[in-house]
Amino acid sequence: MMNTTTHAEFTARGIRLHHPETITLDISPEQIAPGTEIFAGCRLSGARTSIGPDCQIGREAPVTLVDCQLGKSVRFCGGFAEDAVFLDGSAVGSGAHIRPGTLLEEAASCAHTVGLKQTLLMPYVTLGSLINFCDCLMAGGTGSKNHSEVGSSYIHFNFTAHQDKATATLIGDVPRGVMLDQPPIFLGGQGGLVGPVRIAYGSVLAAGTMCRRDVLNEGMLIFGQTGGRQKESPYQLKQYADIDRIGRNNFIYAGNLQALAAWYQYIRPLLTPGDPYAQACLRGAQRQLESGLSERCAQLEKLAAKIAAAPGTYASHGKLLALRPHLPRLLAPDTVSSPPESLVAACRLGTGKTYLETITSLASEIKQEGVAWLQRIVDNSQQHWENAKL
Repeated sequence: MMNTTTHAEFTARGIRLHHPETITLDISPEQIAPGTEIFAGCRLSGARTSIGPDCQIGREAPVTLVDCQLGKSVRFCGGFAEDAVFLDGSAVGSGAHIRPGTLLEEAASCAHTVGLKQTLLMPYVTLGSLINFCDCLMAGGTGSKNHSEVGSSYIHFNFTAHQDKATATLIGDVPRGVMLDQPPIFLGGQGGLVGPVRIAYGSVLAAGTMCRRDVLNEGMLIFGQTGGRQKESPYQLKQYADIDRIGRNNFIYAGNLQALAAWYQYIRPLLTPGDPYAQACLRGAQRQLESGLSERCAQLEKLAAKIAAAPGTYASHGKLLALRPHLPRLLAPDTVSSPPESLVAACRLGTGKTYLETITSLASEIKQEGVAWLQRIVDNSQQHWENAKL
């Protein structure tokens, strides 16, 4: 336990500690902004931990935070998080288990008992309760009353019988998603996605639906039975027959991470306040995106190693094996593409507004130029796969 003198240093900064004798703060007082409330039983540690003003931590149950960055007015009600970022107004319910590579952007939220890892929720995206949603990126919606949502008891299946995780799923996309003007996506409760799949804007997956394929046409209702008559067929663990789709989806997913990394390199800094807590969130988000790209590279490398040792041969295997030596370079953050001047100028004019206010108010032609810039980054990543020599 921290001693009472140290606790007094926190309270002197305007940080409210409920039952301080139960709270462990292995950080300096300067890592927490005034106005934040920390409730009984919480443990905060890590040199990179940064908590912005007016946050609530542990209101429903004890919270453990390790090397996390929280923006302004974040509510973390109960659970555990390590090496994750929560931007302004985001919220996490009790029983959370948040692992590295996770980024919740402004006003994104999840209810109780949600597990996240290597997952990015763009503004306003809402998850229900009892959800496992690892290795995903989700966008869509225009505001707090029109947002993408995942129903309770949902799972993203990200681990295959081959024991690999080259399964990252893209729900919406980055180029259009950052503009906050796309139709929401709804994934109904007690359903699941078998990654890697891509889901288009405006899609509705009915409750109880198990989706195993890409949904690329916008505005579609997807439904189907998950039970029914049981089927059997021969199966061999070391046969990899769907690598072309898996490889393509992984490179498209990585391209979206590269696009979002470029957004955080060029656009986010223009709209991020200069206070240390906002800046810590910006740096933390950039680290999460780098982590996400490293994870995609590592998982594709593992898959390539398995394919190289597999007895069966398919034409698409040659693509992945040809790209294998180049994966660290191809899946690194984009450092070449620069944004259109019109977008940069418009964001500079937005200084003083919130990030959400500025992006929402951009003129449509400026948004279109920004989408085209980010889409080129995604397309370039996909072309690495399409052009690989067999």
